[in-house]
Amino acid sequence: MVAFAVVQWSAFVTAPLKRRAQAKNMPETLPENTNAPDPAGPQSGTKRHPNAPLWIGFLVSVFAFLSYIPIFVKYPVTRDMPWASFLIFAIGLLFLFLGLRRAFRQPTVYRGKVAGPILTTLSVAALVFFCFTIFSLGKHLPASTQAPRVGQKAPDFALADTNGRTVSLATLLSAPAASHPTKGVLLIFYRGYW
Repeated sequence: MVAFAVVQWSAFVTAPLKRRAQAKNMPETLPENTNAPDPAGPQSGTKRHPNAPLWIGFLVSVFAFLSYIPIFVKYPVTRDMPWASFLIFAIGLLFLFLGLRRAFRQPTVYRGKVAGPILTTLSVAALVFFCFTIFSLGKHLPASTQAPRVGQKAPDFALADTNGRTVSLATLLSAPAASHPTKGVLLIFYRGYW
């Protein structure tokens, strides 16, 4: 057992010395291996071009993710169903697909074999997170304790109409004039939480 440990220790100590001796005997320049295949192919001397569709697609996807709150929430047509954001995401993912295809079909001409999958993964993750927040977290609104219940009389309020005149609920529900037919009022409540 002790002899085995001594042999192991001597091999451990002498191995670096042997490597140093071999390094001293090696020539400074090694001959090139002409039989090895060139990894970059026949165009190894050419400079690869940047893959613009990858970066454009990523930036468009980031814009689609970040633009919903400051831009598209203001308008009901894009707030209720974020079709504009989905359209921008689709354009971004199309650019990413084109950039990925270019990077993997022509790797000697275009860059992006490493950055392409990373940017695509980040863009798809942004789309998934966007969908999760809009369709899942958006449905978990806190309970409204002051909202009128079904069948309960609506509280009186006054708002400006499209002409800028103030109209109250009591005025709308009052007895109709001789020239106007009987009136009814339909109240629609859109709840929001932002």
